Amino acid sequence: MRNIKQRSWTKVLVFLAALEIMAIAINFFYGPFNIAGGGSTGISILIEAVWGIDRSISVFVINTAMLILAAIFLGKKVTKNILAGSLLLPILMEITPSFKITDDKLMAVMLGGALMGFGISLLYRIDASSGGTTIPPMILKKYFYLSPTITLTIIDTIVIVANIFVDGMDAFLLAIVSQVVATITMHYTETGPDKKYQIRVMSNKYLGQIQDMLKDEYQGLTIYNVTGGYSNEERKQLLTIVDPREYGPLISKIHKIDKDAFIITENVAKVHGGRWGNLIYSNY
Repeated sequence: MRNIKQRSWTKVLVFLAALEIMAIAINFFYGPFNIAGGGSTGISILIEAVWGIDRSISVFVINTAMLILAAIFLGKKVTKNILAGSLLLPILMEITPSFKITDDKLMAVMLGGALMGFGISLLYRIDASSGGTTIPPMILKKYFYLSPTITLTIIDTIVIVANIFVDGMDAFLLAIVSQVVATITMHYTETGPDKKYQIRVMSNKYLGQIQDMLKDEYQGLTIYNVTGGYSNEERKQLLTIVDPREYGPLISKIHKIDKDAFIITENVAKVHGGRWGNLIYSNY
């Protein structure tokens, strides 16, 4: 019971920290320069730039409208999952000070993008959401089977393009930079810096020698039975995982044994168990 409570409190703290990081990104970096990077927060920045309405109020109104849509079209469970984030984010935006940390716009959007990406990734880690414009894609998926990734990208693109009409082409380009930085940050936050190479090897004549070399000099080797797509012949495929620094030397050693060896290399992250202390999640 104590562990359950501890995990629950940890989740709450991560949830609040993620929302506050997003609020800081908006109030310190995006808002002061009128750069809209997408989502309900981006729309609120544009509204503030054009009509002077406080962005926290706009986010609250947009998120409340999205909650109503979620309740109507997606049901109680989805609405409950996004309720706290939808309402807490504008509150945190309101109580968090808003001022320029730097006068350099490019630096601002890069830092803002990194913080926004990190905050969103933390929410993903605990299966939470800040609501907003993530709701329409969920509705479109449910009723029209459209990809949420594509529809959310379209919405964010519309918001980013709107920068042109509010603050010019520079704002538009800076918004793109912020999205790129946020996406990269999310990717590395999810997978971490611990990258590995997964290598698959096939050889017509020298597979045994390659296998012996891998067993002698490397740890972690798996052998798969595979079938040739054209020949229908049964063959074996070797699979191993190495650090980036080991990759080049290993490929050279394989080619010394068989210069015609068929090698497939994949980026992987979060390697657990065995030598690495842990399943493999592909980096897509």
